[in-house]
Amino acid sequence: MNVANAANPFAATLKAPFLRNLAKQRDLVVALGVVSIIFVLIIPLPVFLLDMLLSLSLCIGLVVLLVTMYNREALEFSVFPSLLLTVTLFRLALNVATTRLILGQGYAGKVVEVFGTFVTGGNPIVGFIIFLIIVLIQFIVITKGSGRIAEVAARFTLDAMPGKQMAIDADLNSGLINEDQARARRAKIAQEADFYGAMDGASKFVRGDAVAGIIIVLINIIGGFVIGVAQQGLTFQDSLITFTRLTIGDGLVTQIPALMISTGSGILVSRAASKDNLGSEITSQLFSNPRIMSVAAGVMLFFAFIPGFRKLPFIMLSLGAAAIAYNLFTRNKREKRKAVEAKPVTKGEEKVEDYLHVDAMELEIGYGLIPLVDVSQGGDLLDRITMIRRQLATELGIIIPPIRIRDNIQLKPNEYRIKIRTTVVGKGELMSGAYLAMDPGTVAKKIRGIETVEPAFGLPALWITESQKESAELAGYTVVELPAVLATHITEIIKRHAHDLLTRQDVKNLVDNIKEHNAAVVEELIPGHLTMGEVHKVLQNLLRERISIRDLSLVLETLADVAPKNKNPEILTEYVRNALAPQICALYRDESGVIPVITLDPTLEQKLEGSLRETETGFRLVVSPQEAAKLMEKIGEQLEKARTKNETPIIICSPTIRSQLRRITESTYRDLVVLSYNEIVPGTDIRSSGMISLE
Repeated sequence: MNVANAANPFAATLKAPFLRNLAKQRDLVVALGVVSIIFVLIIPLPVFLLDMLLSLSLCIGLVVLLVTMYNREALEFSVFPSLLLTVTLFRLALNVATTRLILGQGYAGKVVEVFGTFVTGGNPIVGFIIFLIIVLIQFIVITKGSGRIAEVAARFTLDAMPGKQMAIDADLNSGLINEDQARARRAKIAQEADFYGAMDGASKFVRGDAVAGIIIVLINIIGGFVIGVAQQGLTFQDSLITFTRLTIGDGLVTQIPALMISTGSGILVSRAASKDNLGSEITSQLFSNPRIMSVAAGVMLFFAFIPGFRKLPFIMLSLGAAAIAYNLFTRNKREKRKAVEAKPVTKGEEKVEDYLHVDAMELEIGYGLIPLVDVSQGGDLLDRITMIRRQLATELGIIIPPIRIRDNIQLKPNEYRIKIRTTVVGKGELMSGAYLAMDPGTVAKKIRGIETVEPAFGLPALWITESQKESAELAGYTVVELPAVLATHITEIIKRHAHDLLTRQDVKNLVDNIKEHNAAVVEELIPGHLTMGEVHKVLQNLLRERISIRDLSLVLETLADVAPKNKNPEILTEYVRNALAPQICALYRDESGVIPVITLDPTLEQKLEGSLRETETGFRLVVSPQEAAKLMEKIGEQLEKARTKNETPIIICSPTIRSQLRRITESTYRDLVVLSYNEIVPGTDIRSSGMISLE
C-alpha cells in the first residue's frame, strides 16, 4: 500500500477522476452551492432532497461548533463571518422550502416529522414551548452576548492597534524579528480588526434569523390551519394538530443548527487569550487547584446527608471530586520534585544574575520626546533607527547591535542621552514642536530663532517654529526636523564608537559568514597564524578610523599574507589599509577627483620618524611635552584653515609614522584623518592645502 495513501485515507478516496477533479475545483463547488441556495427559495424541492438538505444543515452546524472549540485563536477561522451569513441564508431557504411543502401537501419529509413527533412527545403545545425556549435562548442569551463581545472586541482591537504597531517596530529595531515577521504581525493585527468588525455585523444576521424563525412558525401554524379547514376539509382539531406538529418540527430542525452555530460564534469571539483548544483549556484551568476540588468534595458529601436529598448522586460527585483532588496533589508534588532536581539554582540567584546584563547601546529620552517614538502619535524614530542599522551595515560592514530605547524621568522633558555599555557617550536637548535650522554657508538673509548647537557635529544652529520653516529654506538654511536631528546624532555616535561596539562574538559571526563562501582563507589564517582576538584588534583599528570592513575577504587575505612574518596588530592594520587603498581614496576624494591634504614639513617628518621607539605593545612616538603641545597647536591652525574651505582635514605622511601620529592627535582632533603615501592609489591626485612645521 502506498505510504502517502496509508497516512491520508482521504487521498486514497480521491483516486477516482471525478472526485479528484472535484477536489481541485473547491472554489467552484462553493460558488455553485451558494447560487443553489437561491434556487431553493424559488423551485419546489422533492421530499427526499429536502431531507438530505435538512440533514446537511444539522451536520454543518455540528462541524462549525466543533471547529470553534478546537481552534486556538479566532483568526484560524477568519472565514466565519462570511460562513455565518451563508449558512443563515441556507437555513432560511430551507424554511421556505419546508413551508411550501407543509402548506401545499401537509407533509415535509421524515426529518421534519420525526422532530415534530419525537422531540415534542406528540404534544404540539409542548413542542411549541420547547421551540420558543430554544429561540429565546439563542436570541436573548447567546446571540446578544456574542454580538456584544464582538462589538467590544472590535473597539478594543482598533484602540490597541497603535500600541501593537509600536511594539512590532520596537522588536524589529532591536533585531528580535526580521522584516518578514514584522510584516506578518502587522497583517495579523489588521486581520484581527477586520475579523471582529465583521463578526459584529454578522451577529446581526443571527438575531434576524431567530426573529424570522418565530414569524415563520406563526405563519405556518395560522396558514396551515386555514388551509386545512378551508381547502382540505379537515376538522378544526385535526388541522390544528397536524400543521402545528409539522411547523414545530420544521422550526426545531432549522433552529437547532442555528443554536449550534450561534454557540460556536460566541465561543470564537470570546476566546481572546486562548493558547490551546477549548477542551484542553477548560480541563487544565477548571481542574488545576486540588484545594478547590477538595472543598467541592466536602460540600457534596455534606449535601448527601441532608434529609430529603437522594444520597447516591451527591456521594458519587463527592467521590469524583475527591479522586481529582488526590490526583492533582500527587501530580503537583511530582512536578515540584522534578523542578528542584532539574534546577537547583535559587530564585534569588536568578534575579541577581539578571542585573549583570549590559545593553551594548541604549537611548534614554525624557517624557517630552516620547512622541518621537510613539507610532500612534506620528513618531518615526524607530523606522529611522532601522534604516540607520541597514545603512551602517553597508558603510562599515558590521551589524549594529539592537538599540534599547527607554524613558528616564530623571532627564529633562526634552533631553536625551546615548549610552554605550552604560557609559554616556552623547547627549542633547531638543525643542518640542521646533525645527533645527543650520547655515551651510550660503544663507542670504538671517532669520530670528533661538541659538543652539547641533548635537552631532557641534555646529551653530537655530531653533525655529514651523511657521518659519518655509522662509528659512528660501533664505538658504538647512532645516531639519527633530527625529532627523536625533537620528543623525545616533548615526555619528555609532560611527565614532563602532570599534567599541564590535565584540569578539561579532567577529566570529562575520568570519563564519565569510567561511561559507571563502573557507580557504579562513582556514589558512585562523587559528594557524592569528587568533580570533588578534583579528578582532585589527578590525577595531580599522573601524576606529572609520574604514569599512565590509570587504572582509580582502582583509583576511591580506592578514594571511602578512601574519606569518609579523603579528603586531598595528603593523597588520597598516598592511590592510594599503590593501584597502582604493576604498580609502574613494572615501576622501572630492568631486573633481582630488584629495586636498595637509603635508608635514620634511624636517618635522624626519624628526618624528627618529622619535619612534619600540615597546612591548608596539611602536610609540617619544616627544617632549613642549614639542607635543607645539605640534598640536600647528595642527589646529591648519585644521581651522581646512574647515573654513569646507574641506575634510586630512594629513598625509609616511607610513612609518602614520598610525602613531593618528594616535597622539585623536583625543584632541577626533575628526582629523591621517593618511599615508602608500594609501594613495595611481590616478588619484593630491593637492596640498597647507604644511605643518614647527619652525
